[in-house]
Amino acid sequence: MVEKSYDVAVVGASIAGCTTARLFAQRGLRVALIERNSDVNAYKALCTHFVQPSAVPTIRRLGLAPLIEAAGAVRNYLDVWSRWGWIRPPEDVPHGYNVRRRTLDPILRRLATSTPGVEFMPGWSVRSLIEEGGCPAGVGIGDRAGRSRDIIARLVVAADGRASKTAELGGVPANVEPNGRFSYFAHYRDLPLVSGARSQMWMLEPDVAYAFPNDGGVTLLACMPAKDRLPEFKGDLEGSFARFFEELPDGPSLSGAERVSKIMGAISLENVSRPAAYRGVALVGDAALWTDPLWGVGCGWAFQSAEWLVDTTATALVRGGDLGRALERYRKEHRSQLSGHHRLISDYSSVRSYNPLERLMFSAAAHDESSARHFHAFGSRSIGVREFLAPRALGRALWVNARRSNARSGTRGLEPSVAAAGRRRAV
Repeated sequence: MVEKSYDVAVVGASIAGCTTARLFAQRGLRVALIERNSDVNAYKALCTHFVQPSAVPTIRRLGLAPLIEAAGAVRNYLDVWSRWGWIRPPEDVPHGYNVRRRTLDPILRRLATSTPGVEFMPGWSVRSLIEEGGCPAGVGIGDRAGRSRDIIARLVVAADGRASKTAELGGVPANVEPNGRFSYFAHYRDLPLVSGARSQMWMLEPDVAYAFPNDGGVTLLACMPAKDRLPEFKGDLEGSFARFFEELPDGPSLSGAERVSKIMGAISLENVSRPAAYRGVALVGDAALWTDPLWGVGCGWAFQSAEWLVDTTATALVRGGDLGRALERYRKEHRSQLSGHHRLISDYSSVRSYNPLERLMFSAAAHDESSARHFHAFGSRSIGVREFLAPRALGRALWVNARRSNARSGTRGLEPSVAAAGRRRAV
């Protein structure tokens, strides 16, 4: 049967979908929020539970920040270890959140579905894309009982994850790039960290590990080794996982901690990117971009991409403007904001060594507060690749490393002309 029409049909009621639905509804639009899982308290288990600082403005705009803080979300500050030592940005840098998805997802879903203008449809899956005049005009959905409905909408939004059925139905092309690492993680209680409440990340070249304190006194431990170690982990998962963390510099001791989850893993971590708008279909969150979870970008980009979509298209939907042109603006905004990050992350997931610029920036950030702040701004996805590698930042890093090199060798300083050039770049 044909249902009443909506302005927007959002397929998927996780972070990206709920954010999209609430923000569109707050602009006075009618939103159908379609979710295949019938459990309103469902949550995503395979996740780093790390929300980047770049997404905090969106979280505050949603009215979500006080809700998750009341539920115990931990403001995250990230210390990063590399062979040059610890990078420890000061606590006055912008924070993100560590919050388990079992806590975050139900809170955000209740917030979205209680927003006037949002009609929640749990237990329904997208089956077809309705077209009119060659343009999307809604979706056909069905449930497990065999019932079907047509949801007529002026805009269809794919928020249904990495393997998006909506994107498949819309013929949206996907670019898939390999990942040379796999991942295992588990949750622990009563696990003391050297950093206290700060998150920790170890860049071991090529293996990676992290420890993220979360709500409820639970800490997430995750390791992402190169795939040549996969037989070792498959042969003895419990032992390999424990040994991995026991060997970390300043790593956590698991001996007195209680593991409160099974050890969960993901072997296939390919990077998947799609255009954020394609032939009238908009894509948000993982449906548009699924990038190596090593860097904890997925949750943050889900919040942010939803906000960009609403901000670029809501006026056209409210006033009857050119929606196609608005979607093109969204596609360009999404690409401008995230493509550089995605390319760099995908490149690093090939398990390559650090390039000269990365070595320069890592080593400087470990020994200079200004460089550590700059490193944090990039790692938190608050600035892009170009700004991260701006001449001024590179000059500062060169100066820091040259100063340390001279101090180690016992020399009195740089050649005057070189020192002057370093000072000019560092100012």
